[in-house]
Amino acid sequence: MSTLMNIHHLELFFYVAKFEGITAAVRKMPYGIQQPAVSGQLLQLEEKLGVKLFNRRPFALTPAGEELYDYCYPFFSRLRDVEERLRGEESQHLRLAASALTLRNHLPDVLEDLKKEEPNLRLSLKEVDPSDVHHLLTSQQVDIAVSVLAGKLAEGLRSLPLVEIPVALLVPSSLKAKSLSDLVDEDPYNPKRSIGREPLVGLPPHEVLQQLFQNEFEQRKITWTTSVEVNSMEVIRDYVIRGFGIGLGLMIPGVELPKGLRAIPLKEFPPLVIGALYQGKPKALVTRFLATAQKHAKSLA
Repeated sequence: MSTLMNIHHLELFFYVAKFEGITAAVRKMPYGIQQPAVSGQLLQLEEKLGVKLFNRRPFALTPAGEELYDYCYPFFSRLRDVEERLRGEESQHLRLAASALTLRNHLPDVLEDLKKEEPNLRLSLKEVDPSDVHHLLTSQQVDIAVSVLAGKLAEGLRSLPLVEIPVALLVPSSLKAKSLSDLVDEDPYNPKRSIGREPLVGLPPHEVLQQLFQNEFEQRKITWTTSVEVNSMEVIRDYVIRGFGIGLGLMIPGVELPKGLRAIPLKEFPPLVIGALYQGKPKALVTRFLATAQKHAKSLA
């Protein structure tokens, strides 16, 4: 089965035909290549096609060469314009992934400031779980992600911490408890441990916030397993207000708790670190986003 023509050979032929000779083409091509290499590859193209494409001295295209040049001219002649147009569009296009909470509450302010610097800014925003962030970045589906920073980064990824968010327990406003100790009792089966007094409303076990709480509970010898597992912080709040138990929460700057709910800060627990993740050397627009996000994070702190 015959293979297709080598696209690089066709490109060399295009430049030789356009500039009417190998010597002139070598001088004017957009990348460096030696004259013998061009001659050798064009001979391969002619052998592949079984026809002579041009006469060397004086230079002149053969009828077969004229036909091939007419065929490849529209493609190669427009490459530079297409490259410049796509490069210009891509330089103003930011593909960003984040959680629903971040997309709704904090990124609008950051992106609004960024748009003042980049009036032609194009955005592709994707709502994702933290567990999906590494794959989206390494597969180059997004340029940058704002997510929880925890655990080892995938190869090639870099991170920039932006803000530390204190953790808390969410309780109904009617509950009189003021601290974690008010919400646990001695375990009747193990005096060396405590046990949660109320059902716990939390996230799935793989979520970073859930793991943070359970690790801290274990260090304090507290047994408090999740009784109601939900998939978002917003749903935790709803179920706590409706009396399903005590919820895991965050003291998010600028976000007020709904009516009927209050937070018990856990200052002795480590905060949740939110940051930006990106791959390799960031393009200019990503660098500007990082600077804008850092400025916004400092204003929150």
